[in-house]
Amino acid sequence: MTAYRPPGDPGAGPAPAPGTAAVAYDAVVLAGGAARRLGGADKPGLRVGGRALLDRVLAAAAGANTTVVVADPRPTARPVVWAREDPPGGGPLAAFAAGLRHTTAEHVLVVSADLPFLDAAVVGRLLAELASGPADAVLLTDAEGRDQPLVAAYRAGAVRRVLAGLSDERGGLAGLPLRRLTAALHLSRVPDAVASFDCDTWDDIATARARIREHGHVLDEWISAAKDELGIDLDVDITLLLDLARDAAHGVARPAAPLTTFLVGYAAGRAAGGPEAVAEAVRKAEALALRWAEEAAEPAPPGPATNTVPPGGDGTGARPDSQPDV
Repeated sequence: MTAYRPPGDPGAGPAPAPGTAAVAYDAVVLAGGAARRLGGADKPGLRVGGRALLDRVLAAAAGANTTVVVADPRPTARPVVWAREDPPGGGPLAAFAAGLRHTTAEHVLVVSADLPFLDAAVVGRLLAELASGPADAVLLTDAEGRDQPLVAAYRAGAVRRVLAGLSDERGGLAGLPLRRLTAALHLSRVPDAVASFDCDTWDDIATARARIREHGHVLDEWISAAKDELGIDLDVDITLLLDLARDAAHGVARPAAPLTTFLVGYAAGRAAGGPEAVAEAVRKAEALALRWAEEAAEPAPPGPATNTVPPGGDGTGARPDSQPDV
């Protein structure tokens, strides 16, 4: 287990620099471990926030040109290439090598499948650090400052040279620890106590499940999970949609909030647009909701008193007598 600390604690990595250019990369996900401390449970398939741990990691690496999962094939939310180390169970270094054989990019993200808090921003930060510096690999470090070689970005050429040398020296890579690779590389490090948190025990799983339900995380987690479930990659301004829902609820009626936001999404989908189409649909709906609210708040114009009872009724729903009293 890598210790978890809430965001903002010492050791949490900084946010990625705005405007950082995207780096082309492939991804290798190691998902074939025995999960002994989980009693042999199917760890990649365990759910946190309604999504399998493997699917959460695949979402974080959605920008990869090719994603290789080293494990026996299973259903996944995103398309992947499957690979297996030889022999199966030969350890993380052999698994790394098996996945690397299916990649072509110079920069390769290598992660384990048990990282519930890994996200695209952290992936981007690792890759940007690797691309802009002299290091052969950029690793996350955990809350205690320990290297996490399975949350890292590597230069494929340097890794292939080291792996070839180790394989020649030892007659194969099975059973060799990852430190045999990292010891031969020039490393750079990025501290992040949250993204480096991994799930090795049932207590870790419980911690992860509790954390995503905290007030500051639950909405982002839910939106991310819903987009993954629906196959939507579109990033939208959540604040914009929440403001629209608030104005529709207050200015029209409470049920108008979910219905209006649904209609906005439907309209943007019909337009086959991206975030701009969503923003334009929100702008139109927001203007309508504000006009609706302003109209309801306008005072009646001055003039002679009028009968406020609807024609044909007395306000109770009863029809008036058609004959006068006698």
